[in-house]
Amino acid sequence: MPQYFNKLQTQFENVLFEENDDKMVLNLGPQHPSAHGQLRLILELDGEVVTKAIADIGYLHRGVEKLAENMIYNEFMPTTDRTDYTAASSNNHAFAYGIETLLGIEVPRRAKVIRTILLELNRLTSHLLFMATHALDVGAMSVFLYAFKGREYVLDMIEDYCGARLTHNSIRIGGVPLDIPKNWFENIQKCLQEVIQTTDLIKGLLDKNRIWRMRLEGVGTITKRQAQEYGLSGIMLRGSGVQYDIRKEEPYEIYNEIDFSVPYTDSGDCYGRYILYTEEVYQSCNIILQAIQLYNDTDTQLMAHAPRYISAPKEDIMTQNYSLMQHFVLVTQGMRPPKGEVYAPTESPKGELGYFISSLGNPYPHRVKIKAPSFYHLQGMCAIMPGHYLADVITMIGNSNIVLGEVDR
Repeated sequence: MPQYFNKLQTQFENVLFEENDDKMVLNLGPQHPSAHGQLRLILELDGEVVTKAIADIGYLHRGVEKLAENMIYNEFMPTTDRTDYTAASSNNHAFAYGIETLLGIEVPRRAKVIRTILLELNRLTSHLLFMATHALDVGAMSVFLYAFKGREYVLDMIEDYCGARLTHNSIRIGGVPLDIPKNWFENIQKCLQEVIQTTDLIKGLLDKNRIWRMRLEGVGTITKRQAQEYGLSGIMLRGSGVQYDIRKEEPYEIYNEIDFSVPYTDSGDCYGRYILYTEEVYQSCNIILQAIQLYNDTDTQLMAHAPRYISAPKEDIMTQNYSLMQHFVLVTQGMRPPKGEVYAPTESPKGELGYFISSLGNPYPHRVKIKAPSFYHLQGMCAIMPGHYLADVITMIGNSNIVLGEVDR
């Protein structure tokens, strides 16, 4: 069996790369610490300059989409955490939002406010992790420590709400499971002050740092046309001059009530994208503070009232026989959405994240397909790697902010 795979490997490389004694084929990853999990890059080098780059994915494949087709809808919710495990709440929300759109149900306003806060807290943790690991890839060790310190404060807030720090499972189809804990908003405001101070510190260390700018400026430049052709989204798209954010273009939750800006730049290079990540941290803090002000204007309902699809509140389940029977059926057999197809896009920290869901009216979805930004960003980066030095490849992989859980679905 190993000989068979070695033969396939040789055929694969011969198809991609012509035999040339002046050039070398180099495998970068999947064990390389900058390979973001289990990415294997096959690079053809002319000296230290990349002439061809192919991403060989699949080393982390877990069949998440097929798992979704063999679970009832609520049962699959915790599995969504495992796609982009650096932004679990965003994946919870994207799946729940898709199901809610398919069902045609309206989420209570209080749940929308709490969801918006959770999504932006999640964006902060993801962006701080990006700054930490990207700086470490390029060689800035201190930034890694400062960013992780700031990130810990945000994770404390998420843990106070749902009890978890990595895979949150903090959102439900139809709303949220819990109201806010005592003193949560006061603690969030203190947390945001720490995050802003941490970001200010990081920007002070890096923005005008001569070595940092030499490693990022002019590296991994993606033109506006290339960004659109490769299907890039999020900061990878806004970094090439396209001011597009799904929270503005197709608002969900309470984003249409909040005043925030969408940072973008025409530079198209790694440095411009790094600047956008830091600017988005400030915008997320602004969104959270505005959402907190809207919380008191809501009623106390946390889950949508849709008895065919959503369990009744716990008090009703414990006191009303019909609600208990209904809850038992939904837990053991699952909801039965109407026949149809839906795709509902959301703006995750990395870009456009959406779930395509096809229903035949059964408790299990007929088909589930995930449009994850990392898959498109990886192919876009591989397309522009030729012409760069080998050391720049590490910078470009880190700057694309991919996570292989999204790529190897």
